[in-house]
Amino acid sequence: MRNFDDNRVFGVYIMGNNRPTLYVGMTNHLGDRVLEHKMGRNKGFTKKYGLKKCLYYEQCESPMQAIIREKQIKNMKRIEKLELIESVNPVYADLSGEIVYLFGTDYPDPGQARMTKE
Repeated sequence: MRNFDDNRVFGVYIMGNNRPTLYVGMTNHLGDRVLEHKMGRNKGFTKKYGLKKCLYYEQCESPMQAIIREKQIKNMKRIEKLELIESVNPVYADLSGEIVYLFGTDYPDPGQARMTKE
């Protein structure tokens, strides 16, 4: 998989579905992590509830900054999370393609994640 000597892109993100059920996470590689959720490679909450749309993301300077921001967002009320999403993504579009375009991915064929509207 990924060589950890590469350029990491630390960040926080919110995955969702059409309801939207929300999941807040942090990562050291935004492009890869979003694709992993879209492909259902992560067992647990996001797979169980079909959270394949990235509705929000922030790039962070360091792992510590990402952890702190993730905790801040997780501690928000649901309405506050929805307002945060709507501040940059008022139509709840899937931002996965944008993330892969901006930050790249180490997956050999990013198309396997099918950037579809669900």
